[in-house]
Amino acid sequence: MRWARFDQNGSPSYAVIEGDTVIPVRGSPFEAWERTSQKLKLSDVKLLVPVIPPTFYAAGMNYPEHVREVAEKVGQKPNLPTQADIGYRANNALIAQDETIVIPANATDQVQYEGELVVVIGRKCKNLTRENALSAVMGYTIGNDVSERTWQKADRTMWRSKNTDTFKPMGPWIETDIKLEDLVTKIRLNGKQLIEFPTNHMIFGVVDYLVAMTSCLTLVPGDMIWMGTEGATANMKHGDRIEVEISGIGTLSNPVVREGQ
Repeated sequence: MRWARFDQNGSPSYAVIEGDTVIPVRGSPFEAWERTSQKLKLSDVKLLVPVIPPTFYAAGMNYPEHVREVAEKVGQKPNLPTQADIGYRANNALIAQDETIVIPANATDQVQYEGELVVVIGRKCKNLTRENALSAVMGYTIGNDVSERTWQKADRTMWRSKNTDTFKPMGPWIETDIKLEDLVTKIRLNGKQLIEFPTNHMIFGVVDYLVAMTSCLTLVPGDMIWMGTEGATANMKHGDRIEVEISGIGTLSNPVVREGQ
């Protein structure tokens, strides 16, 4: 099933997507819900971020080639992580499908994309096991972890390099029926494909993170985990459009502008 969140007369509402048809529901995918009789064209609907998470988690350096690329850039030996470490991001940075990534006027030209699988939690859970971890997942969506690399190196934390307003596009919807091993991620800049990789080729997979996280943390419905990216990323500039496609889910597409231009 494909779940979206859309603007219905100025208020956010959930809907089921079937092909090019949007069917609004009463309730939400995280609680009791029922379909309404209304049917809308997808092309006529303004999609919103598919969920506003209670807590926004992010896995870092979770693909081997990305670790190697980063190490090469800074002149160090690759150091693959030995455990599933998690970080946090800020909701203020979230934007939806086709909304604009705004590069601040004081940012350098080192603003780059990171196409990521996003895990959306469907139920309250603690102390998950490898056997039941995926039962806590409601579905999956797509994220673009926009990053200002100069700030990332300069700051003690990643407060602005990762969390600047508009730096976290996510969407277009949540897909509940996929097999992780079948997914392929493709990233295109201005229509040119730059990166392609098996989405599930992670150092630590979804199950690893869910088991590790819930040994200490309680996850609740709507929490989400961004799972990292693969490969070498490139700079985005004013006038660009960046697309992240994950097979079986869809394509997240966003234009890029620089503040003041």
